[in-house]
Amino acid sequence: MRRRRRGLNFYHKKKKISTALIREIFSWISVIFLAVFLAFVLTYFIGLRTTVIGVSMEPSLTNGQGILVNRFAYRMLSPKVGDVVVFLPNGNQNAHYYVKRVVAAPGQTVLIKDGILYVDGEPFDEEVTDLIASAGIAENEVKLSVDEYFVMGDNVNSSEDSRSANIGPIHKSTIVGRAWLHFGNEKDGLGLVK
Repeated sequence: MRRRRRGLNFYHKKKKISTALIREIFSWISVIFLAVFLAFVLTYFIGLRTTVIGVSMEPSLTNGQGILVNRFAYRMLSPKVGDVVVFLPNGNQNAHYYVKRVVAAPGQTVLIKDGILYVDGEPFDEEVTDLIASAGIAENEVKLSVDEYFVMGDNVNSSEDSRSANIGPIHKSTIVGRAWLHFGNEKDGLGLVK
């Protein structure tokens, strides 16, 4: 018979690494890798991050606020009146991204008379509350062609938009995508662009 030793025992059994543990570790690594890869692909191919420059979209979007742009949105569908779009003026790749709201779609007419925006002869019923100080090119009726959109900032009197002769109606080919989420504003946090 063997005697048991009494007292302290400093002998520890070595733990063996099981194949189940190895499989679980590799499954976690695979899931993390897949999540990072999908985030990269979605951001690169579908999304774009940019910053609002200026006060032209206040109160909806503020100067310096970051936005995520859905670049895939208009590959199959067309922008609608009320959408906030991101575009490069005249397709200039060296310009900063402009963020404006679509007020008229292809085939419609635009006229600004006595500070009021008229689309197809009817006053525009969206949230243009201020009288428009400068009609720009829209002081005469503008008829939009097949792929043209008329865009304006929500802060109409502090916006360089389709009323300006150097921008004018924008072509669908110059639209980068639809503003989707905004972030970077302490009071609002992260939210959908409305």
